[in-house]
Amino acid sequence: MTLPTPSPTPRPTPRLADIAAQARVSEATASRVLNGKAGVAASTRQRVLAALDVLGYERPVRLKRRSAGLVGLVIPELTNPIFPAFAQIIEQSLAGHGYTPVLCTQTPGGATEDELVEQLEERGVTGIVFLSGLHADTSADPSRYTRLTSRGVPYVLINGYNDRIDAPFVSPDDGAAARMAVHHLAALGHVRIGLAVGPARYVPSRRKAEGFAAALEESFGLSRGQAERRIRHTLFSVEGGHAAAAALLDDGCTGIVCGSDLMALGVVRAARQRGLDVPADLSVVGFDDSQLIAFTDPPLTTVRQPVQAMVTAAVGALIEEIQGNPIRSPARSPAQSPVRSPVRSPVQGSVPSSVPSPVRNPAQRTEFVFQPELVVRGSTGPVRPPH
Repeated sequence: MTLPTPSPTPRPTPRLADIAAQARVSEATASRVLNGKAGVAASTRQRVLAALDVLGYERPVRLKRRSAGLVGLVIPELTNPIFPAFAQIIEQSLAGHGYTPVLCTQTPGGATEDELVEQLEERGVTGIVFLSGLHADTSADPSRYTRLTSRGVPYVLINGYNDRIDAPFVSPDDGAAARMAVHHLAALGHVRIGLAVGPARYVPSRRKAEGFAAALEESFGLSRGQAERRIRHTLFSVEGGHAAAAALLDDGCTGIVCGSDLMALGVVRAARQRGLDVPADLSVVGFDDSQLIAFTDPPLTTVRQPVQAMVTAAVGALIEEIQGNPIRSPARSPAQSPVRSPVRSPVQGSVPSSVPSPVRNPAQRTEFVFQPELVVRGSTGPVRPPH
């Protein structure tokens, strides 16, 4: 017996009132957007289109615009939740400017960054966004980016810095993040504080280690050598945090600052395997604050990357590059060094440091450095008094 083929369920007809309410605009404004009329701000138009998508309505044919071009997004992995968080906001921002994002993810045994870039160039991308790529690895050859520049491909680099690369950079203030975490633990009475951070060849790891050492000197008068004995370089993973915690706990640390939230979860696991309670016996601070971190056990105290603000700056800088208006530092005499540009994050309103840090950059490029935010939750508490 042959069963009749079910007819496809028609999509519901969009209701103007629902779309306007979802987009938080008037029905008249929503109507102008849906009818493709001018006189509506680009941000408002984008909200109305997003409302259509959220409510499950198909966009009218007249609203389907031609892409301004493909933009590659090269990220290291998807297992660390901060990278999908960045990727989602980058893709939204690019789409808002009319570009079509192409996500490229590196996996163990898969394509390398160079191979992904080659594939993107074969597809004629308009530009590329690199997130935590080889530009952050001091042992990597920066000439790959020089060659990319010579081929006329605009790009922007997030989370990392190299003064031999002629491109815009966007970073969180990793040093300030480590200082915030140490000062928080010191205020809770912790004296023996350790740092679990990624490999020393990565710029963010080095900056966190420098900030950590400076904070120990400020809070306890420790020398750089004494501070370095409290630092454990390991992998940016749960397993890496677990391994670092074992050494730091053996050293008697009651507070541990971590280079990522995943590492912090590894520290918590190591503490529990020793029968220690977090935060009664050990306080733990992470870094990143991806979406699910508030729901860990205990909820993780962490330093939040201002992802939205960083992405806005990065995509804006890339578009300037695409349009032939590269962002550079003001002209200086050879005796002067360009400066990092600390930026107040509109997401959390932290105040940037009053004295910018020097950056040696012969290409006169500005590195936009965004201030992070300490988010205090349940994984840190007062140090337990000695028995």
